[in-house]
Amino acid sequence: MFEKTMRNRFVLPACAVGLMGLLSGCHFGPVYSTPAPNYKESTVNFQDADGWKVANPQDAMLRGNWWEIFNEPELNALEETLNIDNQNIKISFENYMAARAVINEARAQYWPNITAAPTWNRSKASANSKAASTSAGSASTLWNAPIDVSWTPDLWGKIRNQVNQTKSVAQVSAADLQLEKLVEQAALANYFFEIRGQDRLQQILNDTVKSDQQALDAAQGSYDVGIGTYIAVVEAKTTLATVQSTATNVALLRNQYEHAIAMLLGKPATDFSMPVRPMIYHPPPIPTGVPSQLAERRPDVAATERQLAAANATIGIGYAAFFPNVTISAVGGFQSALLKHLFDLSSRIWSIGPSASENLFNGGLYRAQLHQYEAIYNADLANYRQTVLTAFQQVEDALSNTRIYSQEILRQQEAVKNSQEYLDLENERFKAGVDPFVNVTIAQNTALSSQVTLNSVQVQQMLATVQLIQALGGGWDRSQLPTADQVGAKTTNADYTLQK
Repeated sequence: MFEKTMRNRFVLPACAVGLMGLLSGCHFGPVYSTPAPNYKESTVNFQDADGWKVANPQDAMLRGNWWEIFNEPELNALEETLNIDNQNIKISFENYMAARAVINEARAQYWPNITAAPTWNRSKASANSKAASTSAGSASTLWNAPIDVSWTPDLWGKIRNQVNQTKSVAQVSAADLQLEKLVEQAALANYFFEIRGQDRLQQILNDTVKSDQQALDAAQGSYDVGIGTYIAVVEAKTTLATVQSTATNVALLRNQYEHAIAMLLGKPATDFSMPVRPMIYHPPPIPTGVPSQLAERRPDVAATERQLAAANATIGIGYAAFFPNVTISAVGGFQSALLKHLFDLSSRIWSIGPSASENLFNGGLYRAQLHQYEAIYNADLANYRQTVLTAFQQVEDALSNTRIYSQEILRQQEAVKNSQEYLDLENERFKAGVDPFVNVTIAQNTALSSQVTLNSVQVQQMLATVQLIQALGGGWDRSQLPTADQVGAKTTNADYTLQK
């Protein structure tokens, strides 16, 4: 009988621990699967009832440092500096590291909470107490060295869902970091091509000033010898002064673009300058791949999908709230009136015991919270799909812009050629005395306007090319997004160094 009693004493707790172990594997929450946008392709016609289908990444895409496709060493050097010194990128990086730290905060709940609270107490009881005893009126000393252990096993998957939720949020932050990099890199490329466009415009205006000065000299010479009229001289002076004013104004925008680049590079505007280099750029061919790649290449799409996974884990946390909380607590240590006997074997104290709590009525709070989490999930799902639709719109806009600008450039090049021929003819007719100088002035304005327009369209085409690359996700793809295990790994000092 004694052996049976002792066996039961050990078997029952062992069964209880085993049951807890089994229950700790329970997961009360919806199973998450990554949603994917479904759309038509030229070679595939597969759709489900909602018009959405899985995206398949392929190899025809930009990879790595996308700006190198422009083969511009100066731009390459600026982009490398931006990746290291841009302050907005640093902010996003630190937000990502903070999100990783939150994972460890949530994971800490898996383990027991152990605290030590040593105390010393000196007290004296009243000699006039009604409950006077032999110790009344005497002083006493009590030393305590307890250790408290408290553990809440994850019976219903609440902690596990919290960890999964924080991992997904950290992945959102990682995708946001890549998105911020892409935004800053694209802004730098835009400002770079804007500056080169301003340099080219300055060159056009400077050449026009020289041409108009020659026209003024010709008009003045004709007037001086009595062939021309004074009104022709005034018209030539007006045309020259107007172009000179416009040429001076070019520096206004150029300086602003230069200051903007300095800010992107994390430098004071007063300490940064770019050399003048008039350039005529022709955009390189951009590998766009097939439409089904797009959702795999955009950091913002990856971020919204991971936010959706986080919302799904939150639903699991809501389900776990319906189940009782079980806590196992234990206190052990030493207690003695004399310090020298504090750690004697006879000074041991201990207590152990589980506790459980279950909310019997809270006015439907948990159910309302669960409905809230489900609604948030559905909203995040709609946001994910909307982000994919926006991505398609932006790519289509950029493709349309680059195509239309290329056609416009061809027409405008013809306009520049014709306007220059028109100016040459009018100069000859003026010198021959056939046409008045006002016709030369009109031809000059036409030629200048056509060249300025061509330069503007060429710059816009380069900006549209950058916009297309940005819309395609730059050189990023989803395979570069840290996995749940990677974001949940223990951080080291190297992790806190901003990586390119």
